[in-house]
Amino acid sequence: QVQLVESGGGLVQAGGSLRLSCAAFGGIGGYHMTWHRQAPEKQREWVAVISAGGNTNYADSVKGRFTISRDNSKSTVYLQLNSLKPEDTAVYYCAAGYPAASYWGQGTQVTVSS
Repeated sequence: QVQLVESGGGLVQAGGSLRLSCAAFGGIGGYHMTWHRQAPEKQREWVAVISAGGNTNYADSVKGRFTISRDNSKSTVYLQLNSLKPEDTAVYYCAAGYPAASYWGQGTQVTVSS
């Protein structure tokens, strides 16, 4: 029903910024949208959520540094990553539905060098 495709990952030095995009095919207006991340050999971690009405919440590890937003007219969700740290290195995934996600993207790699 909904297909999600992430983009915008890459290599950045500590203190730098990236903006991740999640393009949705099928319509996302009725969904809470979330970002998650998973570092190699580590458990997947929830990062941020935005409700259908635009309310947001963040994991403590990223509060004040990351911002989630959505543009329903473009069927796209964004994650702005600022003040990046090496520990932010992970594959970042977009998902539709919260707290139980119904759809997942394929992920985009973010690597932060020290």
